[in-house]
Amino acid sequence: MGRRGLWLLIGLLAAGAAYAAELYRWVDSEGKVHYTDTPPPPAAKKGEEMHLTPSVIQSTQTPYATREAAKNFPVTLYNSDCGETCDEARKHLARRGIPFAAKNADDPAVQEEMRKAFGGLQVPILVIGKTPVKGYETSAWDAALDAAGYPASALLPPPPAPPQP
Repeated sequence: MGRRGLWLLIGLLAAGAAYAAELYRWVDSEGKVHYTDTPPPPAAKKGEEMHLTPSVIQSTQTPYATREAAKNFPVTLYNSDCGETCDEARKHLARRGIPFAAKNADDPAVQEEMRKAFGGLQVPILVIGKTPVKGYETSAWDAALDAAGYPASALLPPPPAPPQP
């Protein structure tokens, strides 16, 4: 393939990177190879259709630092429909991109669990690994999450909010 054909191929591949495209490769009567986006003429030798698809890198995966922190120090949020405080607590975790399990303090089984683990039913309670942080105070939550190795801000768009209790 000549230099011109190579540049044509590179140009076509670059133009087709954003969209799936059809590309035709064919040889003319003089033996020259052509790449076009239209079907080859009837007199073409060795005509073939090539299908190009764009390369896509998935970027919705949780960032490495967040995955490692979640593996070592999983986060659980005990909350209920306690109003603005619980809403802000959930939003805080979403802003930082923290994956967490939500436990509804209105459930009798969860209430029993909270009595045993925390001595009462105060909500919200953030548990990072095995360390509970009672109540919602931005600086206390940030300090505990930072100590566990969670990034200070979401590196990706926040995931959909978990259902409210």
